[in-house]
Amino acid sequence: MSAADSGYGLEVLAFGPHPDDVELFCGGLLARMAGLGYRTGIVDLTRGEKSSRGTPETRAAETEAASRVLGLSLRENLGLPDAWLTPWSGFDGPEAERARTAPVARVVEVLRRLRPELVIAPWEQERHPDHEAASALLTRALFFASVRRFETEPPTAAFTPRQVLYYPMRHLAEPSFVVDVTAAFERKQEAIRCYASQVEPRADAPPTLVGSPLSLTSLEARDGFYGARIGVAYGEPYILRETPGLTDPVDHFRRNSFARPLFFPERR
Repeated sequence: MSAADSGYGLEVLAFGPHPDDVELFCGGLLARMAGLGYRTGIVDLTRGEKSSRGTPETRAAETEAASRVLGLSLRENLGLPDAWLTPWSGFDGPEAERARTAPVARVVEVLRRLRPELVIAPWEQERHPDHEAASALLTRALFFASVRRFETEPPTAAFTPRQVLYYPMRHLAEPSFVVDVTAAFERKQEAIRCYASQVEPRADAPPTLVGSPLSLTSLEARDGFYGARIGVAYGEPYILRETPGLTDPVDHFRRNSFARPLFFPERR
């Protein structure tokens, strides 16, 4: 049964606070899933207009190029205000206005319209305030998307995705599992390099973390470290808020068999 036949739309939909965040931290998963034939998409919450480098127009062109590299079926931008992301704004107006403009309602409308089977969202711990706000905003929207009487404009039917995965960014959070992205790693790197205005070290550009000389090297090392934890070259970590269930552990581990890990989590 296809996702569409089961009431779902896209198989995988990732949300990023700014254009390039998804590419940097879960581009391997998006590229891998597209390569397997799944319909994938990204929704960027802002245009990154407060970035110290480049322009919104430059960022838009870079985003289009990166989307092609990842093989996305869809990419949208909600145009929420960069540096002013909050899950609480827009709640003090009349209901009709809230349904049209409140950020939570905007995200609920996207979820209900695209009906993704798997949602990828930023983890709650981050160095960037917009990233933490995006996580809280998406968590609220994911809840209210399933509430029948939560209104959006245009009106939409309640929807709950099959599963939500959270992706850590600069914080080294303990993952629920690691996805092997070795086969898609070069495409992930190519997609990241599309954002030349942001990631290329340049003496004539303002210093930023993502544009610093060791930034991309450190992210490659991160993927290499998580890959080593499952015995592969490159991996991306993901977090579940709830306990996953298995109906057939034998079949699951037959289909997800990996070499011996080179690193192990802390025992608790």
